[in-house]
Amino acid sequence: MKTILLIEDDTVLRETTAEILELESYKVVTAADGKKGVEQAKLVVPDLVICDIMMPEMDGYDVLKSLSEDTKTKRIPFIFMSAKTEVKDVRKGMDLGADDYLTKPMNIELLLSAIESRLAKAALLNEEEIKSDIPNESESFPIEIENINDLKNYFCDFGVTKIYKKKELIYEEDKYAKNIYLIYKGKVKSYKIDEFGKELITTIYKGDDFFGFSAIIDNSQNYESTMAMENSEIVVVDKLTLQKIIKNNYNLYLEIFQLINENLSEIKEQLLQMAYGSMRRKTAQTILKFAQKMNYKSSNDINISRRDLASVAGIATESLIRTLTDLKKEGVIEIEGRNIRIVNMDMLEVIY
Repeated sequence: MKTILLIEDDTVLRETTAEILELESYKVVTAADGKKGVEQAKLVVPDLVICDIMMPEMDGYDVLKSLSEDTKTKRIPFIFMSAKTEVKDVRKGMDLGADDYLTKPMNIELLLSAIESRLAKAALLNEEEIKSDIPNESESFPIEIENINDLKNYFCDFGVTKIYKKKELIYEEDKYAKNIYLIYKGKVKSYKIDEFGKELITTIYKGDDFFGFSAIIDNSQNYESTMAMENSEIVVVDKLTLQKIIKNNYNLYLEIFQLINENLSEIKEQLLQMAYGSMRRKTAQTILKFAQKMNYKSSNDINISRRDLASVAGIATESLIRTLTDLKKEGVIEIEGRNIRIVNMDMLEVIY
């Protein structure tokens, strides 16, 4: 689902337009003035912006200028929707870099057509950008990449290393998937947001794990969002490069398919547990899952927020806290702040 940011100070027009766009299956985020619009754009990073010109706090021209100066938002398609109909006003908007200029009163068909064409253009430009980033010389690849370990070595030797801070978004659900990732240091969570706005963690990745393999499929979108759980160092390779590597390597293709299959099996098991597991069992399973992912040793603590534990377990944070308290009283775990230490692993496994 594509996200549209609508910046309009007229309450009736804003709500009416948002309703129309939502009926067309767009996700709509709104702002009542230019300043709030810029804040929302940098927070949400929408697929397209529709903006009025004459607004308090900051007018539409300043909004466009501000977004154009930010690397995260400068390529977002931008449509002016204004009552200013003089040629000089239209020209000013287009000269500033707007993709389209629609006049009020609004023509619904024209608006929807403009949105569709601008989104299509952005998608095509995105694909071309990815292609242009790929080295032309196939000789830059290692002679043989036969298995997952060889692929990890390739990522480390030729990939782009990026640093993500704790809670920094790596990629967002439903956005165009263009990279595959290998965690060098740190931890990452994949999650989806349900219809009630609740975060459901689907997978936890740690050092030496791949993620983002859904990008291998042409024109695919991310089926979940990912975020760094701690400061992380991640190596990135674009999808077309990986497609080129596996094109004539059947064994590597099978290994990647196996990784994807194992990940889907884990998610399936988690969903079944969320649906049928008891509160204690869900909590025990989740603690054991984190312990496994973090290579837990008896001398170590599991440092994880209650919210993330509850999200993986699929239970309310308050219910999780009560269950943890019971497990502490029973001598199964110890709790100090955010840290959990497993005191009796056998008992925890029996609960699970």
